[in-house]
Amino acid sequence: MSDRLVIAGRRCECAKRLATPVTNVVQGSGSPVSEEQSSAVRIMVVDDSQTIRKTAESLLTKAGYEVVTAQDGFEALAVLARSTPALVFIDIMMPRLDGYQACALIKGNAQFAKIPVIMLSSKDGLFDRARGRLVGSDQYLTKPFTREELLAAVESHLGAA
Repeated sequence: MSDRLVIAGRRCECAKRLATPVTNVVQGSGSPVSEEQSSAVRIMVVDDSQTIRKTAESLLTKAGYEVVTAQDGFEALAVLARSTPALVFIDIMMPRLDGYQACALIKGNAQFAKIPVIMLSSKDGLFDRARGRLVGSDQYLTKPFTREELLAAVESHLGAA
């Protein structure tokens, strides 16, 4: 079975055939989670580095958040279509569809435009931050980040858990 995901942006359209159906799975539990089963605020972490994904997932889970993850922009869009998170952390440099492109697609879609998107990057240049703002990101967090920085970013957009 395959799913078709099409998200139209202001100047671009992304269409990707997915080989396997995407389910709303909280990483680590291996079981689907429905809106009714969880009252925790859902946050998505998108990064091609498993270390960053696992670190952020662990910190956010310990703080009481439900976490879904994706390895790149295409996977993030598929997860987003199935499991709308309250906030998205997204790396800027990833294969296939980078964070800038994925953010532009998220912010260009009326259904998802109000979801805060926080860019993650080891690059801390003015150009990188400006480019993030141009595609609609709400904040820019530099890696490596601390627990306090990660949770402060969440709280600044969503309030305390």
